[in-house]
Amino acid sequence: MSAPAANAEWSSVPHLQGRHVRLEPLQQTHVPALRAALGDGALSSCWYTNVPAPEDVEAYVASALDRQARGSMLPFVVLDAHGEVVGSTRFYALEADVPRLNIGYTWYHPRVQRTGLNTEAKLLLLRHAFEMLGCISVGFETSWFNQSSRRAIARLGAKQDGVLRNHKRHADGTRRDTVVFSIIDTEWPAVRSHLQFLLDSHS
Repeated sequence: MSAPAANAEWSSVPHLQGRHVRLEPLQQTHVPALRAALGDGALSSCWYTNVPAPEDVEAYVASALDRQARGSMLPFVVLDAHGEVVGSTRFYALEADVPRLNIGYTWYHPRVQRTGLNTEAKLLLLRHAFEMLGCISVGFETSWFNQSSRRAIARLGAKQDGVLRNHKRHADGTRRDTVVFSIIDTEWPAVRSHLQFLLDSHS
């Protein structure tokens, strides 16, 4: 791959399509649908997560698009098989020179949680990272207190690298210990087979 082509791949959000999910570039026009997906705001009430409150969605999207313009993030809107917006996710911490990136900022409407949609979304994202961008590592980060997220990341096949103490701040301002996971390129074939097996079990 030539350098200009590589740069284009790392600066544009791809369209990723599966049977259960579609991932599209996040746009300001998605604000009303994302606000509707958040419903009464229960998703944002948990202190150790960073899900936006419904009234903060416009600023949340604007911030993501600004960071995309500065080359540090590729944000997606997540749609279900019927084309309804059900959440959001991102590539972030982009390091094209390594190459590596992180997957995160992920949240979904409760009705699609623990379904094939998330499994397929992660399969599509990881496939793009490893097979299109040539990543040698893909990372995941979550709060020490987010036990469900930690279990879900491990279930993908990611391995825990360690814990970064006082690494960031939670949304409420408290200090966050960040649990760091990764999948490396040599593990990707097995992880891909595992995710396909999980996805088939949902079908």
